[in-house]
Amino acid sequence: MKYSFFFFFLCFLQNMNAQSSWIRINQLGYLPDDTKVAVLVSKETPQVSSFELCEANTHKVVFTSRNIQTFGSYAAFRSGCRLNFSRFNLQGRFYVRAAGVRSPNFRIASEVYAGTADFILRYMRQQRSGYNPYLKDSCHTQDGYIVYHPDPAKNGTHLDVSGGWHDASDYLQYVATSANATFQMLFAYQQNPGSFGDGHDASGHPVPNGIPDVLDEAKWGLDWLLKMNPAKEEMYNQLADDRDHLKMRLPTLDSVVYDPKHGYGRPVYFVTGKPQGLLRYQNRSKGVASTAGKYASAFALGSRILAPFYPEYAQKLLPKAWDAYEFGRKYPGVCQTAPCRAPYFYEEDNDVDDMELAAAQLFQIAPQRSELLQQASTYGQAEPTTPWMGADTARHYQWYPFVNLGHYLLAQQGGTTGTQFQQYLKAGIEKVKIRGQNNPFLNGVPFIWCSNNLTVGILTQLHLYRQLSKDEQYREMEAALRDWLFGCNPWGTSMIYGLPADGDTPADPHSAFTNLYNYPIDGGLVDGPIYGSIFGRLIGITMHEADEYAEFQSKLVVYHDDNGDYSSNEPTMDGTASLSYILSAYEKAGKTAANTAQHDVFGSIQRLDPSQPVVYLSFTGHEYGEGSSFILRSLKKAGVKASFFLTGDFLRNPAFKKSIKKMVQEGHYLGPHSDKHLLYCDWGKRDSLLLTRAQFTQDLQANLRALQGFQVKTPLPYFMPPYEWYNEQIVDWSTELGLQVINFTPRTGTNADYTTPNMANYRSSETLYQGLLEFEKNDPQKLNGAIVLIHLGTDPARKDKLYSRLPELIRELKEKGYRFARL
Repeated sequence: MKYSFFFFFLCFLQNMNAQSSWIRINQLGYLPDDTKVAVLVSKETPQVSSFELCEANTHKVVFTSRNIQTFGSYAAFRSGCRLNFSRFNLQGRFYVRAAGVRSPNFRIASEVYAGTADFILRYMRQQRSGYNPYLKDSCHTQDGYIVYHPDPAKNGTHLDVSGGWHDASDYLQYVATSANATFQMLFAYQQNPGSFGDGHDASGHPVPNGIPDVLDEAKWGLDWLLKMNPAKEEMYNQLADDRDHLKMRLPTLDSVVYDPKHGYGRPVYFVTGKPQGLLRYQNRSKGVASTAGKYASAFALGSRILAPFYPEYAQKLLPKAWDAYEFGRKYPGVCQTAPCRAPYFYEEDNDVDDMELAAAQLFQIAPQRSELLQQASTYGQAEPTTPWMGADTARHYQWYPFVNLGHYLLAQQGGTTGTQFQQYLKAGIEKVKIRGQNNPFLNGVPFIWCSNNLTVGILTQLHLYRQLSKDEQYREMEAALRDWLFGCNPWGTSMIYGLPADGDTPADPHSAFTNLYNYPIDGGLVDGPIYGSIFGRLIGITMHEADEYAEFQSKLVVYHDDNGDYSSNEPTMDGTASLSYILSAYEKAGKTAANTAQHDVFGSIQRLDPSQPVVYLSFTGHEYGEGSSFILRSLKKAGVKASFFLTGDFLRNPAFKKSIKKMVQEGHYLGPHSDKHLLYCDWGKRDSLLLTRAQFTQDLQANLRALQGFQVKTPLPYFMPPYEWYNEQIVDWSTELGLQVINFTPRTGTNADYTTPNMANYRSSETLYQGLLEFEKNDPQKLNGAIVLIHLGTDPARKDKLYSRLPELIRELKEKGYRFARL
C-alpha cells in the first residue's frame, strides 16, 4: 500500500497529458510455471530500469524485476521493452506497472485455458451449412450443380453436396480449408483428448450424445467431404464462387442466384487439374495432388479416431483415403480454388506437403507398407520448411496448410528419418525467429492476408517441436506468439471473438451475424494484422466507424476492428479450427499443473492448490438470500472476489435479481447449483440415486439457462451440487455436460450455518467461526486452497447468521497472510 499515493499521482499525470506508453499482456492469462512476459511500447523512449507486478485488488507490490529487454522502433512505436516476470508463479489477479503506466489486469492460474478448446467450436457450429444449429434452420439445401465435369452431359446436373462449413463470413465452401480444418480437429483430439467435453449432439444442439463435441464437428466435415468425393477419381474442390459477395445476409436468408435454371443451387467445381474460373479470372491449377492429399489425410485419420464411436463409418473412410492418395500420386500438382468476378482466390502453390501428410498418416495405419514411409520422406525432403517461414511476403494462401503436420509425424519415427524431420521442424522455427528477433513482440510472421492463421501455424509447430525434442530454447518465442493472439500485440486486443469474455476482443467483425443482428460469433479467429501496403491496394474496403486503434496503426501493419475491413477483421473457419490443437495443448498443460488440486473419492474437487495461501470463499443460494446485499458490500469493501452457486429458483426470484446483477457486475464467479435443489442420492445409502439421468440433465440445463439470462459467461463452469451431496455417477454425468463438480473443503465446518436451534446438529456462528480457525491452525495444509462455504441466507428460525461475521473473517485471514480468489 506504500505505493498507492504515487500510483494515483501517476494516473493523474496521465490524464493531464495524452498517453504515450502502453503495456500489453496476454488478456487470457498465464499458466503459473509458463514463460510470462509483458511488452511496454511507447511513442517516446522512456528509461525503464525495473518494473513491478502488483496484486489487482490490493495494489500491493508482489514482485519487482530488472529482467528487461529493450528494442528500438517498431510499427507505430519509437521503442519497446519486454518485461519478463516468468520467475513469479503465484496464482491470482495482477497487473504490471512500469514507466508510469500499468497494464490491464490479468490472471495467473492453472485453469486460464480451461474450456478454450471447446469454446472455439461455437464458431464452427455457427458456420455449418445445410442445417445450422445456431440459427435452428437450414440453408443452401439445393446445393449444387456440377461445373467443369469432363463429361459434358454431367455439367449442370444436380449433385447433393449440402452440408460442411461456410469458409468465412461469406458462404463459399472449399475442400482445401474444410479438409484441413477436419484434420486439425481430429489431430487435436488425438493428441489431447482430455481437453474436450461433450455438451452437444451431432446436430450441434446443446444435448450430450456421449461423443466429444470436437469429433461431432470433425464428422460434420467428413460427411461433406464424402459428398464431394462420391466415387474414385470423382472429386470436387469448391462449392460456390465469388458471385456470393453481393451483400451481407444470414446464410438462411441467402437469395443469391447463380443460374436461374438451378434455383438457389450453387455451382460445385469438378477437380480437373487444369485452370478454372467461369468469368473474368482464372486460377493456375496444374494437378490434383494438393486436394487429393488433403482428402486422403482427413479420411485416414478419421478412420482411426472415429472407429470407437462409428465403427462402420470409420471402415468406409479408409478405402476412400487409399483411393484419394493414389489419385494424388497419379496427378501431381496443385489444385487451386477458382476465382470468378474478382482476382482473389487461394493461390496454393505446393502439393508435396499434402501428399507427405497423407502418406505419413496412411503409414501409421499400415506400417507394414514401408514404401509409404519412403514416399512420405521423399515428399518431405522436397520442401524441408514451409516456404512462408522466413519470407517477407507471400500470395494469398500460397503455402497452405500453414503448418506441415506431416513433418511432425515423420519426426516421430526415430532413427535417421526422425532426426532429419525434427531438424526440418527446427529449421522452419529458426527462420521465423530470425525474422522476428528485432521487434519487442518477437513476431516474425509476415503480415499477409490471414496472418493470424500463419501465427497459429508456427505456434503449433513450436509446441510440437518442444514436446518432441525437449528443446526449450524457443520457449519465449512460443509464448510471445501465443500472447500475441490474446492481446500482447501493438493494438492490445485479442484476435479471438469473445475470448476472454472480459477482455478487449473483436466487437465489430466483418460478419453478417454481428453486423446485421448483433449475434455473437464466439470463438472466431479473425484474419489479423495486414501490411499497410497490402491494405491500401484492396478492393471494396470502407471503414464504417472511427478507428479506435488509430494511434497504433503504421505504414508497416494495420488492424481494424471494423466490419468494413474484410482483410484484417473477418473470421475464418479454417483459422479457427487450427486453434484446436494449441488451445487443447495448453489446456492439458494447465490441467497437469492443477493436478495438485485435491479430489474426493467421487472425483469432485474439494481443495485447490494447497501450495498457495489462497482461500476460495463460496456461497450457495436457493430458497433464502437475505444476506446477499450484506455479503456483496463486505466483499467489495475488502476488495475480495468470491464464487456464488445459485439454483434456478434463486435466479428467477425477483427479490434477488438486484443482488445477482451486482454479482455479475462486480466480477464474482457464478455457477450452477441445480434448478430445483433436488436431492440426488439417498442420505443413508449414497450410491443409490433418487433420479434418472434424464431428470438430472433436464434440471441442470434449466439452471444453466437461468444463469445465461444474466449473461454469465464461464468457459468451463464449476458445479456445486445441491445439499453438497452426490456420488460418482453424478460427477460422471456432470463431466459429460462439461461441468466440474466442486465442494467445500472437508472439516472447515462453515457449511453447517444452515442449521436451526431445533436441530440436533445445530452449530452457532461462534462455534463455526472458531472451528474454522482451529482447522486453519491444526490442518497440515492450513487453509491453502481451501473452499469455504457459507449460505446466502437461512431459515428465519436461525437468528444467528454466520455471514454477518464475514468482514471479521476476511480481516483475520488476511492478517494471517491469506489471499482470496474466485474460481
